[in-house]
Formats: sequence, C-alpha cells, structure tokens
Amino acid sequence: MRKLIALLLLLSPLFFLAGKPAQAPELIVHNAVIYTMDDARPQAQAIAVRDGKILRVGSNAEVLKLKGKNTRVVDAQGKAMIPGIFDSHLHVIRGGRFYNTELRWDGVRSLKTALHMLREQAARTPQGQWVRVVGGWNAYQFEEKRLPTLAEINDATGNVPAFLLHLYGHAYLNKAGLAALQITAETPNPPGGLIEKDSQGNPTGLLLAEPNAYILYSTLAKLPVLNEEQEINSTKGFMRDLNRFGITAVMDAGGGFQNYPDDYGISNKLCQSDELTVRLPYYLFAQKAGKEAADYTRWISSVEIGQGCDDHNHGTEYFVQGGGENLVMSAADFENFDQPRPELSPAMEGQLKEVLSLLVKNRWPFRIHATYNESITRFLNVIEEVNRETPLNGLTWFFDHAETISDDNLKRVKALGGGIAVQYRMAFQGESFIRRYGKKAAEQTPPVNKMLEMGIPVGMGSDGTRVSSYNPFIGLYWLTTGKTMGGTKHLSDASLLDRKTALYLYTSGSAKLVNLHKDRGILREGYLADFALLTADYFTVPDEEILGIESLLTVLNGKVVYGSGNFAALAPPPVKAIPEWSPVNFYGGYQNRR
Repeated sequence: MRKLIALLLLLSPLFFLAGKPAQAPELIVHNAVIYTMDDARPQAQAIAVRDGKILRVGSNAEVLKLKGKNTRVVDAQGKAMIPGIFDSHLHVIRGGRFYNTELRWDGVRSLKTALHMLREQAARTPQGQWVRVVGGWNAYQFEEKRLPTLAEINDATGNVPAFLLHLYGHAYLNKAGLAALQITAETPNPPGGLIEKDSQGNPTGLLLAEPNAYILYSTLAKLPVLNEEQEINSTKGFMRDLNRFGITAVMDAGGGFQNYPDDYGISNKLCQSDELTVRLPYYLFAQKAGKEAADYTRWISSVEIGQGCDDHNHGTEYFVQGGGENLVMSAADFENFDQPRPELSPAMEGQLKEVLSLLVKNRWPFRIHATYNESITRFLNVIEEVNRETPLNGLTWFFDHAETISDDNLKRVKALGGGIAVQYRMAFQGESFIRRYGKKAAEQTPPVNKMLEMGIPVGMGSDGTRVSSYNPFIGLYWLTTGKTMGGTKHLSDASLLDRKTALYLYTSGSAKLVNLHKDRGILREGYLADFALLTADYFTVPDEEILGIESLLTVLNGKVVYGSGNFAALAPPPVKAIPEWSPVNFYGGYQNRR
C-alpha cells in the first residue's frame, strides 16, 4: 500500500493538476490569431514554450492554465502569428560581413529619394572608405521607372569613391571610384566582362556583365573591408534585420569570393558565443576555376556533414550542409536577362562529373545554381551519368533558381529524387525577361505550380543580398499576385499560389528540401519554437499590403530575438552599428520609404 501511495504522489503533478506538466512553460504568447500551418489544427489563440520546443498550442484558456510563477506571459493584442520563415537561399555569412558598409535601396520607391540618400551618405563617409549600394533594387521599383545616370551618381557622390551594383547585369563606378581602382583607358576588359568606354576611349564608370558577373564581384572584392570587431557587429545587425521580417532559419548558399574556412571566422565566433539569431546550415562553394575537385577533396577529408562550431550549437544550428551552389565555375549561368543566355563551356560536363562523382561517393548533399533550361538539361545529363555509376539512393540534392525549366526536365528531377529552391528574382527582373523572351514565356517563369503538382520538394528563398532583397514578404507577394516590384503582372493566373501554399514554401517547404521538416515549419506540440508575430494579418490583408508586413516579435528556439513597437522591451535592444559612419545608423537596413 505504501508503494502505491508513493507512486501516486510521484505521478500527481502529471495527473492531478488539470493536465499541467511537471515544469511550467518559460514563455506563453496568448490572445493571438495563430496560423499553425498544421492541418490537424489550423488556428489557435495561444502557444506555450519550454526548452526551445512548443509545449502546447490551443485556446487561451488551455494554454494559460499551464502558467507558472516564472513564466513570461505576452499578450499578442490580437496580432497574427506564423511559423518562423526559413529562407532556403540567402548569403548571410558574406552579406553579414559587409552589411554595415552598404547603403540599402531595398524598398525605396523613389529614385529622387535614393539619390538623396546617396548624397547624404557620401557627405558622411570618411576618406579611404566607399559608398556602396549592393543589390536588392531595380529601376522598376522607383516611381520614375528608370535607373540613375552616371552624371547623377557623380553629382551625388563627388570625390568620395562609390560603387553601385544593379543585379547581375551591371555596376556603376563614379569618377572617384575609377581613380581609386586605377581604371584607365588602358585597363583591359576582364574575361566575360566589359568596361564601357566613351568615344575617346576613356572608361565611363559602367561595368557590364557580358556574359558573366565576374567583373562585378571581382571589382567589389577590391573595396575596403571592415575589421573583425566591425564584422561581428555588422553580422549581428544583419541577422537582426532578418529577424525583423520573421526569418528564423537560412540556408547559406556560399557565393563568389566566399572562401572556406577563411571567411567563416565571424559566423564561427558568433556560434561559439551563442549570438546567432538564425539557424544557419551552410554550403561550401569552390572558388578556384579548374581546381574545384581539389577543394572538395580537401573539404571531404576534413569536414563532416552536420559539423558545426561545437557539438551542441547552443540550441540553434550552424553546420556544413553540403556542396554548392556553384560546384564548378564552368557551370555558372548567371541570369542577366538584359543579355542573351550565356553558352557554357564544352569542358563543363567533364569538370562537373568529376566533382559530382566525388560528392556522391562520399554522400555529400549538393545544390547547383541553374537559371536556364538549356543549362539544366546539360546538368541533368551529368547527374544521370553519375547516378548510373554511383546511385544517388536518396542523397539530398536540388537545383537553385530554375526559372525556365521545362516539363521534361522536371520529370527528370523527380526521377532522380531532386528538389528545387525557388527565389523571387523575377520580382526584380520580370520586365527584363519579358523584353527579351516575351510575355508568354514569362507566364510560368518559374513553373512553381507544376513542381508542386509533380510532388517535387520546393523551398522558397530570396538570393539576397546582391541580387534580390532579403525581405520574404516580397516573395510571398510575388508568389500570390504574380507581380514584380514594378507592379507588372508576369505570372498567369494558373501559375499563382494561394497564400497558405506560398507560406508553406517558406516554412515546411524549405525544411523539407533538406530533410529537416520533421520538427519545424509547423506550430505543433514538440516542434521547434520558432515563430513570428506580425504587424498585419498576412492571410487577410489586401494584396498590396503584404509588402509592408514585418514582425513585431520574433522567437527563435523559444527565445525572443527581435521585438518592435509594443513588444520592443521583450527583446534584446538593437546595437549601434560600427563604424560610426555606417549607413545602418542613419537609414537602417531594408527601407520602406518613398
């Protein structure tokens, strides 16, 4: 009898306290409109969190009764909540290191305002530094519907060197920038690029990607860098701006001039100090043309898939996910829709096969940058050949971008067990695509609906920061309206997604792309406690208002990492950007201004 009484006393916290768990939640958010993305319970009012996991999702009454004396209780004030957004293609490690140096025109709706910002920033930029506008904007977002002229840029910047990158197409150097880089009439064009000259043979300041973007990124790589303290501050600031939009996870796709391991020191330090505010699996991108196999051979021998900064990753995730997005330089088909499609080298197949064979034999997941169907056909030929020799057998792999992929190639991707990471590059380049290929061709570019109908895993991302912006609500707007940032509707009605499916691609879809979907992307008991409380209800606002949505409260692994408005006091305070003259201190990151 004593044993029975003792057993009942031991179990009483579980059975006699109205279902209350042995330990109370650390955080409860109630009075919310929660879109769980869980078909079993699509909506709820409250959520309870403990140890980085969701303890309970339900009504206010169901969840609030779990409250303990140390539980932080947050009244959501009727705001909408969604799962944390997972960007499947973003360059955080590289972008974070330069974030504090960059003046962002993302979201600026007037060229007059953009040039005014450029002038102000030039006036405060010290000698030896540059003014930089690097990606995330295009001509059509401006009410003037045009690009700046070199005369306007020179007038705004004067004697301060300036570099402005416009997508993968071209960049502007002002006169001071040409002088600082010693680009003269005698400077030869680099391979695959063009330094525009005037009738006297002198450089104008326009750098053209014809046909590849090497000239743009190699020039950008010559600009001054920040010191370690500044890069740490910069990366933290960039992640905070991602949290501002409800982003809690990112797949870093490597990138040009992103050398491993040298350029990963800052993100490593932030992982070790438990200061990463996004989950950050990353890919290794070989940088040396013709020597990519040597890079991957070395990495395979020294790096384990899933290897992070330590064994625990402090509750978030920071580890090597695989190889890519470019596996060999000869396979790079940059999407400059202002120019004809680039012809890839005849040597590409042999070089790609060498690297893919190595990765598959060693069970390394991979991703491949692939814009055009013609390139995808050749890539698939190689993947199929490798698969015949060394079966993929469920190895995770996917294409990035795939704007013009055909139905036949979608079938081949499906047969090989591949996926596709889609980005909203057409929101920035739809008008250029239409000018070159026609409106009909743009109606299903890319064919996301067909991918989903065929059961191909699809994840959504941005390709920020040097091409598109990193604001995920641009992507959600584009998927559901088919419109570019300039308001041009290029997708047909049949190609549009409903809002739930679009959000799925940014949550469970991105996670499923790399087999991480079993514990995230849904607000359900036992899943990771990653979620965002929004400024407006994504599911009910008019289409055009989607672009203005941000997060009021972003929670990662059960911890508040961002707060604004009435919720600002719940989050760590923002840290001032260094150096003092950083554009972030005066404008912030992503803009919402005319």
